Amino acid sequence: MTEPARLSGPLIGVRQLAARLGEPGLVLFDASVGALRGADRRIPGARPFDLDGALSDHDAPAPHTMPAATVFEEAMRGLGLGDCDTVVVYDGAGIYSSARAWWMLRAMGFDRAAVLDGGLPAWSAAGLPVEDTGPAYEGPRGSFTARPRPGLLVDAATVAEALADPGAAVLDARTRERFAGTAPEPRPGLRGGHMPGAVSLPFAELQGPGGLMRPALELREAFRTAAGERERLYLSCGSGVTACVLALGAELAGYRETAVYDGSWSEWGLPELPGRSLHPGPSLHRPVVTGG
Repeated sequence: MTEPARLSGPLIGVRQLAARLGEPGLVLFDASVGALRGADRRIPGARPFDLDGALSDHDAPAPHTMPAATVFEEAMRGLGLGDCDTVVVYDGAGIYSSARAWWMLRAMGFDRAAVLDGGLPAWSAAGLPVEDTGPAYEGPRGSFTARPRPGLLVDAATVAEALADPGAAVLDARTRERFAGTAPEPRPGLRGGHMPGAVSLPFAELQGPGGLMRPALELREAFRTAAGERERLYLSCGSGVTACVLALGAELAGYRETAVYDGSWSEWGLPELPGRSLHPGPSLHRPVVTGG
């Protein structure tokens, strides 16, 4: 089978996707979460990339934790993904959880993927076709091979080191109110505030009208305002989902040294770090700054 045409970057517009819809080897994933998960309409042929289900490690203390490579590989094969396929991923909110799916694929060595700019809302606003959501994917299995890239998803100890590194920036994608500790956390049991030394860069500020990603020059300016001249970026959020919107924005802005804190505030904000005895050191006391 002839390989599908390669993507021009990590972002694809709705008209570009519409022109390629149904192309052999093009796999479309719906990575919607929460209330939008399993919605009653989808872009034709989309398959469920279930971040609230099988594509997170539910034995981990933080939600949306990346599953083991073997589990991810099996899930992708079950969704019919092959190593030579091309992926477009979207979500029902716009660009929210779709970027997480894109980053997970990249962390597992798969680069032939892009996020749909504006997601399902932009697709619908353009008058493009949708269909009723059908049963779970029942097609042939794929040949996807997981090739993990250490360093794209990092733990609390790595982030603690980055906070003390003058050459690195830790950026927080949560709202500025949650960052400051003036708005409550949506998950029970978490402290408010932020990591000392982290900088606020809400993911929504990287998006413009219609929920589309801002142009590359505007994205670069947003990151420079937050990170200064630092080129190594460590990205955090509530549960490792919208941090990946920052990762997408950083990629579009030309950054090449980025990592996502997988546990994010769902781990750092706990009163005690799970498994702390396995990772000794003062960095894992995880101090919190509030009110600023």
